[in-house]
Amino acid sequence: MNDSASLTLSALRAAPVLPREFFNRDPVTIARELLGKLLIRRVGRKLLAGRVVEDEAYLGANDPAAHAYTGRTARNAVLFGPPGHAYVYFIYGNHYCFNVSCMPEGYGEGVLFRALEPVFGVEQMALARDLELPDSPHANQLRLISSGPGRLSEAFGITRMRDNAKDLTSAKSDLWLADDGFRPGRIVATPRIGVTKAAERPLRFAIAGNGFVSGRREG
Repeated sequence: MNDSASLTLSALRAAPVLPREFFNRDPVTIARELLGKLLIRRVGRKLLAGRVVEDEAYLGANDPAAHAYTGRTARNAVLFGPPGHAYVYFIYGNHYCFNVSCMPEGYGEGVLFRALEPVFGVEQMALARDLELPDSPHANQLRLISSGPGRLSEAFGITRMRDNAKDLTSAKSDLWLADDGFRPGRIVATPRIGVTKAAERPLRFAIAGNGFVSGRREG
């Protein structure tokens, strides 16, 4: 991993929480700017952290692939609420997908998190994923922890019951997004993965060359 050796607990605690204003913008801009930021989970007195390396933008009523395309429902209500809140849904009867709401209330837009690079609390994340890490793990094994929407949700214990509608901009939350100053060198944009409608739109973003993106490495 590029950052795990240098990311200390004190640096993690000092990283500012992303404010609500960060998310009160269009999801394409947010998706690009989220790359390199940290997703942090507090579990008791311990912290887990992963760096965002891949995500996708969903544009509400202007996007046939978006959950909010046909309007507000009980399932997608969080997307229509204030920006900066977690939207979690269950898919394929198998795993949870983690998103953040964007834009002012009423727009129904958001960003899906597709992959994280684990940078703190790796052993606990691996345990949550029922993975056994060797004594000297390398990227090929570590990427199994959180490369993919379902994997990262499992690694961080994200579920709809536990986290849906959670305020990700609150210092009191046990799940939040922070900025430790890391900036990716180059970002690539590609068509989204796993959608059939509006599949041609280049609304998937990833850090070029990062070994923790889902699927093949981009760039």
